[in-house]
Amino acid sequence: MVSVQTPSPVTTGHQPRRSWRVVDIVVAAVIAVACGVIFWAWNLAYAGLSPAFAAFPPSSALVAGMWLFPAVLGGLIIRRPGAALFTELVAATVSALLGSQFGLTVLASGLIQGLGAELVLLAFLYRRFTLPVALLAGVLTGIFGGINDAFIFNWFPEYTLEWKLIYVGLVGVSGLVIAGLLSWLATRGLAATGALSALPSRRAHQEPVV
Repeated sequence: MVSVQTPSPVTTGHQPRRSWRVVDIVVAAVIAVACGVIFWAWNLAYAGLSPAFAAFPPSSALVAGMWLFPAVLGGLIIRRPGAALFTELVAATVSALLGSQFGLTVLASGLIQGLGAELVLLAFLYRRFTLPVALLAGVLTGIFGGINDAFIFNWFPEYTLEWKLIYVGLVGVSGLVIAGLLSWLATRGLAATGALSALPSRRAHQEPVV
């Protein structure tokens, strides 16, 4: 009798690892804590910038991306399900512990903002981390954050509906540039130095732009 063995199916393409490792948790936590300190410093600086937006208050949304970038940066560097949400939420927590003028509301904001980036990465099944994906993650993080500020927490009750919609749109623009573009550039820059050698993003600087 001749025994016939069925060949194992050939898997094509790169199958990303989904489970978190200790190194992923440690690096994500380090990124989040560093971003939380940046949040705290930015909270103080932002208060002094108010006069610059006096002519058109919703324009303050253009610098809101400073509160959004950990979500995209964490997602691009760690490349695990939940990384964007984890990084943004932990950064917000650190900011609250250091003494944010926004109080514990920053925890809800971090959750909502992080969810925006997380949904984009999920839509691409955590397989694509190109510039368009990063920009889209930044935009959606901004839109989620803008809706949270203008409608959920209603930080600007004096704004008309038109102003609130403009604010949301401008937060999306800020997310595109600060959270999306700058996080993508930072990831490639860090990868080029070898600092991400233990992570899936270690070759980010060699990946195609689109």
